[in-house]
Amino acid sequence: MKRLMLGLAMLAGVAGLTQAAGNAERGEQYTQTCVACHGADGNSAAGNFPKLAGQGERYTLKQLQDIKSGERVVVTMTGLLDNFDDQQLADIAAFYAAQEKTVGEADPELVALGEQLYRGGNPETGVPSCAACHSPTGAGNDLAGYPMLSGQHAEYTALQLNKFRLGYRATENSDNVRVNDGESRVMRTTAFRLKDFEIEALASYISGLH
Repeated sequence: MKRLMLGLAMLAGVAGLTQAAGNAERGEQYTQTCVACHGADGNSAAGNFPKLAGQGERYTLKQLQDIKSGERVVVTMTGLLDNFDDQQLADIAAFYAAQEKTVGEADPELVALGEQLYRGGNPETGVPSCAACHSPTGAGNDLAGYPMLSGQHAEYTALQLNKFRLGYRATENSDNVRVNDGESRVMRTTAFRLKDFEIEALASYISGLH
């Protein structure tokens, strides 16, 4: 049953994604306003801005579309995507997907718990394995639109998990919550069941995962 539900969630994610084919070379010219926060190659220097380098095209494209439409609220990006059409957004996604990501270093004291949660979840509290959707190496599943997590800043990962957790009971979207994980609410449900120290361990482990 769990496998069936996971399969249906994956199919729903694929069905909801725009199939525009991106051009990485063309996309580079559209990223000039992105450099200040995300770096020239998508490897941001600040932990509160996500690394985009190597991220799957489908996932990045969906996030760009959601931010533009207001489905996902990111105050620092307000209005920045208004003049881009879907093809240009697809080109941007393709550019970042073609870049090589950098990998951080996990806190040695948090690795054991982080790995346990990432690979096996927490059966007692109903937290599923992250590896099931994001792969054991954190490479993600681009076909299903599940993001690559490997090497992401621990600060950013923890921030997003907390936003999903708040989004579990949110009645409307805001910059403090995330509700753009689809009708299945996979991330909101998962994050809601995570304790603060588990989020810290997971985020640290993911930063060094490769």
